[in-house]
Amino acid sequence: MTDFSRLKAGHVATAELLVGPEHTAERVGSGRIAVLATPVMINVIEAAALAAVEPLLPPGHQSLGIHLDVSHTAATPVGHRVVAEAEIIAVDGRTVTLRVTARDPFEVIGGGTHKRVVVNVDRFDKRLQAKLPRPA
Repeated sequence: MTDFSRLKAGHVATAELLVGPEHTAERVGSGRIAVLATPVMINVIEAAALAAVEPLLPPGHQSLGIHLDVSHTAATPVGHRVVAEAEIIAVDGRTVTLRVTARDPFEVIGGGTHKRVVVNVDRFDKRLQAKLPRPA
């Protein structure tokens, strides 16, 4: 049995992004306004979650996002820094649940919950390879 005992509720990590024109809704195709795009906010949230979980995993294991339930509640203009925070709130076997928030210098801009599952990289890769077409 793999030891996941280092994964504990309360562990927190962050990730940051300086919002540039390439991060806007109009640029990534999720809207027509030059503000931080929701998919980009989600990416920063996922980076924070990854930073909270990955250092605690045994060798040969990684985590994969399996569920995200977030709201994007405030706009952030180009030039502002966004900081996402992820806190482990529960561990159930291989599933890790995190509370996630994102904020700019003025307010919370989004948040919710995120679940990640821990996988053995070798086993995961073998299952993935089985889905690839075989050369003729």
